[in-house]
Amino acid sequence: MPFLLLRLLRTVRVRLRGWRLPLAVALLVFLTSWGLMALAEPAGSGIVAPGSYWWYFVVTAATVGYGDLFPVSAAGRLVGVYVIVGGIVTLTLLFTELATALQTVRGRRLRGVVALDLRDHVVVLGYTAGRTERIVAELCVEPGTRIALCAHDDVPVNPMPEQQQVSFVRGDLTRADVMVRAGVDRARTVVVDGRDDNETLAIAVAVDHANPRVHLVAAVRDLGRRESLRYVNAGVQVVQWHMPFLLSEEAADPGLTQVYNELMTAGGHGNTYSLQVPPGPAPRSYGDWQTAVGRDFGATLLALRTGDGLVVSPRWDTPVPAGATLYYVAEERLDPARLTARR
Repeated sequence: MPFLLLRLLRTVRVRLRGWRLPLAVALLVFLTSWGLMALAEPAGSGIVAPGSYWWYFVVTAATVGYGDLFPVSAAGRLVGVYVIVGGIVTLTLLFTELATALQTVRGRRLRGVVALDLRDHVVVLGYTAGRTERIVAELCVEPGTRIALCAHDDVPVNPMPEQQQVSFVRGDLTRADVMVRAGVDRARTVVVDGRDDNETLAIAVAVDHANPRVHLVAAVRDLGRRESLRYVNAGVQVVQWHMPFLLSEEAADPGLTQVYNELMTAGGHGNTYSLQVPPGPAPRSYGDWQTAVGRDFGATLLALRTGDGLVVSPRWDTPVPAGATLYYVAEERLDPARLTARR
């Protein structure tokens, strides 16, 4: 008999895996206890009625025990103990399976093998230890930003598990299944930060195929690859790889890279210059200077340097003493003589 019981338990464990085992235990306890209760209780007892016993079984197995139904015979109370023990076993099995399922889902998410349920998010394609953490940290400054970080298979688990805003996807970054799992078709911005320029170009092709209307930002070592990327997507914004802060700024504010390029390119439409405030009567505040150079010369002030240091975009009522330096954007350098003549 013990041998047969051992074989039965072993067969049950093999055949009934996962959620089927606790459900089978609950069903077995329910049917056997109902039959035993019908034999133990006096004839006509309301507890064994089909409309009542299921309620008694649920509250007793869950160890709630409302007391509205209960056995009156000693044998019936023993059956009640059997229901309680069976309920505890069933709940234990259920909670074990639930914990296992949750751990499995969490493990799959950490390994980046599940599809993400994100929309209007930022997808970062490519991972470089240290560098990507800085990019993601700057992206997360904007409240409500959700990020899908995609890395190659050599990154086995999410490298930023403590970042609640960051979800993880792992695989070949040029494959369509990675684009689907990362939700590229629903993203507002995709940042491509490949291990080299050829990989960046290949990833950009995959992104354009998945979502040609997405705001695409790519980091390259050689800015000469800009035209190659624009063959893929005419609206791509290209930044130099060694300036990762531009990736996050362009992702947050589309078109900002073009502004920076104009400011940093000699002979562009907007060049940056400095101007030392001459002595003598002159506009007294930063706002006065802003109005004067804007109205008369089409220039825009950016910052002010005094003995107290540099202030970018100071308040309009900030005093501007003689000898201070104003930094501005204009098509050409302002002539001090013309400034003096229009004071």
